[in-house]
Amino acid sequence: MNEPTSKPRWRLWVVILVVAALVGGGLTWWLVSDSDEDHAHVPHLPHDAPPPVRRGPPKSTMNKVRRSLRQALTAKGFKAKAPIFMRVFKQSRELEVWVKRGARYEHFRTWPICYHSGTLGPKLKRGDFQSPEGFYSVARRQLNPYSSYHLSFNVGYPNRYDRAHRRTGSAIMVHGSCVSAGCFAMTDNKIREIYAMAEDALKGGQRKFAMHIFPFRMTKANMKRHATPAQAAFWANLKEGYDAFEKSHKPPKVRVRDRRYVITPAR
Repeated sequence: MNEPTSKPRWRLWVVILVVAALVGGGLTWWLVSDSDEDHAHVPHLPHDAPPPVRRGPPKSTMNKVRRSLRQALTAKGFKAKAPIFMRVFKQSRELEVWVKRGARYEHFRTWPICYHSGTLGPKLKRGDFQSPEGFYSVARRQLNPYSSYHLSFNVGYPNRYDRAHRRTGSAIMVHGSCVSAGCFAMTDNKIREIYAMAEDALKGGQRKFAMHIFPFRMTKANMKRHATPAQAAFWANLKEGYDAFEKSHKPPKVRVRDRRYVITPAR
């Protein structure tokens, strides 16, 4: 009488390979979804927030936006694709764009920020829902025309100062869709204009543009009104950069030394 044969081992190997593939795929997804390069980055959206769609606006729409911007720039004596400088003021929810004319930068337009989460004060750690404060810069590689939130660009958080203070978090953007968990969210119409100006300046030869993010306009009156021991030294340091630009209308050189910003006014 023949002995019963054992089950083929190849079935066991198939099961092992399938399980390994599922585990490996899940790990890969987790690593990618948590990376700085992932622009579908808002993990805690309001329940009534529109679902993000990973697509950019049609080329014809952006061409129309650029034509309108060129007309507005020309009317104010600016050149298309000239270098730009941006400032954000959290309290008043404003984003300014300044355009270079000659040796100085002149104010072009201020856009209202549709929404940003958190309170006055810097971002300290991942998940605190705070938007950052400080001196950042944006290069072409930080632009994302296929953002889940219509259009976006990364402000550059964390910078050297943030890392020196062990602040965590990443993928802080200026984007559309008017929803945010630490980012600066604009309406879709407004992000198209801001994004077009950023892209044109960077394609026009500017290697990167400075973006200064302040809690408020750092006048003496506002510094006194918002005085708080927790932020006094940090905000006084930011005010040095604010004052340097206000005086010359040229973005100052900003470095980090001994865990603080060192501001050198532009010549």
